[in-house]
Amino acid sequence: MDKQSVSQTLSIELNKNLAFLKSMFTQCEDVLFESYQFGQDYDQEAVVIYCSSVVQDEKQNLLKLALQDLVSERVSPGLPLTSHDVQHFFNQRGVTDRAVKTPHTLKDICDQIMNGHVIILFENWNHALSYNSFSVEKRAVAEPQNEMVVTGPREGTIENLTKNIGLIRARLKSPDLKFIFKNAGKRTRTRWTYAYLAGTVDHDMLKEFERRIEKIAAEEILETSYIAELIEDSTLTPFPQFRITERPDVAAAALLQGKIIVMVEGTGTIVICPGMFHEFFQSASDYYQRSIFSSLIRQLRIAGFILSITLPSIYIALTTFHAELIPTVLLIAILDTREGIPFPAFIEALIMIFFFELLQEAGIRLPKPIGSTVSIVGALIIGEASINAGIASPIMVVVIGLTGIASFSIPQYDFGFAARLIRLPFMLLAATLGGFGLFIGFILLFLHLSKLKVLNQSYLGALSLNNTVILRDGILRLTLKKLLKGPSKKNMFKTRS
Repeated sequence: MDKQSVSQTLSIELNKNLAFLKSMFTQCEDVLFESYQFGQDYDQEAVVIYCSSVVQDEKQNLLKLALQDLVSERVSPGLPLTSHDVQHFFNQRGVTDRAVKTPHTLKDICDQIMNGHVIILFENWNHALSYNSFSVEKRAVAEPQNEMVVTGPREGTIENLTKNIGLIRARLKSPDLKFIFKNAGKRTRTRWTYAYLAGTVDHDMLKEFERRIEKIAAEEILETSYIAELIEDSTLTPFPQFRITERPDVAAAALLQGKIIVMVEGTGTIVICPGMFHEFFQSASDYYQRSIFSSLIRQLRIAGFILSITLPSIYIALTTFHAELIPTVLLIAILDTREGIPFPAFIEALIMIFFFELLQEAGIRLPKPIGSTVSIVGALIIGEASINAGIASPIMVVVIGLTGIASFSIPQYDFGFAARLIRLPFMLLAATLGGFGLFIGFILLFLHLSKLKVLNQSYLGALSLNNTVILRDGILRLTLKKLLKGPSKKNMFKTRS
């Protein structure tokens, strides 16, 4: 059917409407058409249409529910009930159930059937009754597996958009919290929403965000990461430009900081826009324990990030170009363990990192009961076998193991993956230019981060000396008394470009 036919209004002839809808849902065997008769002599016909895979089991009672108001208005139950009575009643009185609509175009009816509505068509009426009966099995609210905390809320988002909004509304009971709903894709018609806190969000940033999402209205969206990738500033950088969470308390805190959040029906992931460099070292547990502990742990994470990208390259640079900087006793031990190794330090590190990453991916893809066992046992066996076979030295196994542990200290998985990716060019620079190559690598990395923008905001903007965010809630976390006092929250959390 062409677009013009789909946009037409319903006909008063029931058979004509059914013919069109059946042609639209050809070979859609889960879309059912059921005929019912009503009236005094059961001479009036109504057709109920629904998609059996996405509606509740009580759909057979919807015709009775639709006519209940009409029947109660009859003076005498013995009077005949006709389609004209149905049309007149609902046109004049409307519907009393908030879940009922009266669509009149074929396009609306097709869309609502796919969205879990039950459609009821009558003869001699160019409207339909549409009951929202969407019901698909969802997992219960539980603690997110990737963002566990020792103390604090245990709730996590699920695949139901309405319930996720309710979890956030329960924490921010303010009319300033705005939710704007959108539909994306011509085939998926995915329902999604973005939210912000009026009076807190930066106006220019919000306008830029809305300008970008207008361009993706026709894109097929299945998950929040689709939207994040479509609106991000740079697709070539390994650094994530938006934070991802499954915790409603983290999303509520981000809204209070002037952020924009994005949620999509069918996924429990929340995207927080924009994501600044220093925010990827923060965790929800930082705010549920004493500030001194949170500050120390954040510095530990930053040290882990630096080690994860530099430790193999530092080892390569020292053993290849700057052996004089290594203490004599340690140098002798390293040379002794490397005796008989057929590869230079760079190739040796490359091989060990390859197998380490392979084991890590295998542990993620395997079933949970055996995934961790395979990762640990596999690393021990392969490491020991590599040493015995003369492929790798014990010191290299230690360096790669410490590098992997350091990368696991980063709370955000996407940011940790960026560290794993940056590690390779640093190793190549160290193998070719030594310490001078590492120095060049740090300069290039800093220039790249300085140039990077997120919704026209500087990725490193909060690290500037004239911004107090990094001093109050960045590398350090002040006590809540000091964190919540002082300048207004809007100025406090605003990221300057």
